[in-house]
Amino acid sequence: MTNYLDINSWKRREHYLLFKEYDEPFFNMCAEVDISKTITYTQAHELSFFITSLYLATRTANGIENFRYRLEGDKVRIFETINPGSSVLNETFSFSYFNYQQDFRAFYKDSMNILRRFKEGHSNVDPAFERHDLIHFSVIPWIRFSSFSHARRFNKTESIPRIVVGKYESDGLKVMMPVSVEVHHALMDGLHVGRYFQLLQELLDKPEELL
Repeated sequence: MTNYLDINSWKRREHYLLFKEYDEPFFNMCAEVDISKTITYTQAHELSFFITSLYLATRTANGIENFRYRLEGDKVRIFETINPGSSVLNETFSFSYFNYQQDFRAFYKDSMNILRRFKEGHSNVDPAFERHDLIHFSVIPWIRFSSFSHARRFNKTESIPRIVVGKYESDGLKVMMPVSVEVHHALMDGLHVGRYFQLLQELLDKPEELL
């Protein structure tokens, strides 16, 4: 059953009505997270850090309701589960779409099978504009960025969050990685993005329990 938000009783109703009419309603926040425990775990268990970070970024988004809100005309749809769509490098890059599963090992197995197809030469440049049950995820492994902006269609029905992770580096004590989170201001505020970073860090700190 499709579930929609009761906008009239929503505490953010006035903010929603304001920002959904903006020409550029998205805002972006960048911060670094400590991946020391997770990177150590993935290296010890020979796990793909890409798939691991994809899983944790999506699990975090599913754990915060506002990240599952999507604009549908004058309504706000609440998805029960959202899935990751990610760019994958193969000469240039392709779009790949994964099915989120809370069980990491099941997600990992399925995702490795998807990645294998791209390594064997499969290519896909379909941006899947018709799908709203996604987050967009990218990795920029060459740059430890402190700000980020995206290519964008100016389409008022577009409301999917975009998560980008960058080059991680050790400062001698911790391994830090930049993360960019870009979201639609009609659907959430800085408070919700702050919660995203907080929950993501909590998940990164306990790989033995989650992975």
